[in-house]
Amino acid sequence: MIDFRYHLVSIVAIFLALSVGIVLGTSFLEDPVIKATESLANQLRVGNDELRDQVDALQSREAGNDALITSSTPRLVQDALASERVVIVEAPGVTAGTREAAQQVIAASGATVTGRVTLTDRYIDPSGSASIDALVTEAKPVDMTLPVEGTTYDKAAVLLASAIVTSDPAQMGKVNPTATGILEAFQRGGLLTVTDQPAKRADLAVLIAPPEPYTGDNAAQQAGAIVSMALGLDEGGRGAVLTGALTGTAAGGAIAALREDTAAAEKVSSVDTLDMPAGRVVVVYALREQLSGVAGHYGVGPGVSGIEPSAPPTPTATSGG
Repeated sequence: MIDFRYHLVSIVAIFLALSVGIVLGTSFLEDPVIKATESLANQLRVGNDELRDQVDALQSREAGNDALITSSTPRLVQDALASERVVIVEAPGVTAGTREAAQQVIAASGATVTGRVTLTDRYIDPSGSASIDALVTEAKPVDMTLPVEGTTYDKAAVLLASAIVTSDPAQMGKVNPTATGILEAFQRGGLLTVTDQPAKRADLAVLIAPPEPYTGDNAAQQAGAIVSMALGLDEGGRGAVLTGALTGTAAGGAIAALREDTAAAEKVSSVDTLDMPAGRVVVVYALREQLSGVAGHYGVGPGVSGIEPSAPPTPTATSGG
């Protein structure tokens, strides 16, 4: 009984000492701690307010710039691609809004948009490369030569490009039975869909990159499939531009893959600001530059030479039809 009372008193004494210590400590530290905390909170609040104001100002300025470019776009691109023909090819995942905005500016430049080819997820799935290879072999015209050491996507790009672009002015705008057959074969294989009449071949091509980088074990192959398509379109016609948002310049992005591929980057142009009104104007300028045999990389991401070509093109008559 004595031991129990002794322990009970000891425990009570300990808790009493702790309580007294806490009270005394709080009394001594209360003012400095509270004042320091309040001062820090006020500094953070002021800093956050300043940052919010800066963000609001930047967003307002960006909206104003976008509005100005949008209203000026018809004048900025007027006749830049007069009498040219452009086909639009989309990677899987491209939104209708992105494509329509690009198409409107291309049309405003005086070009005829022959049609649209939309690649499916099945096209860029490496596990289906064997079936794509078989389709290419079956659909290839007898007189066509495909890259001997090329990948499946290199060969598929050459074949598909032959159906929708040409460098021969006499063939532009004309339906080619062979081209129609190639497109139908790719459609039956579930590799793409077609809108309007891309078989009435164009001389220029815009390839819209996916909005997000590819990820996972197959990322490099998927991005490479888009690069192969861009290069096939460029070599089959008079020029091609790969375009998309800044996200496409990150690791796994199609634009990044193009810019890192020295051989492709020397031929195909790229623009990483398609989601901006100014970027869509630059796509037109890059297409115009392609007609002169020059490739450039424009926007705000890694590997660019500037926001736009150094000398915006002066509209001149071309041999397109």
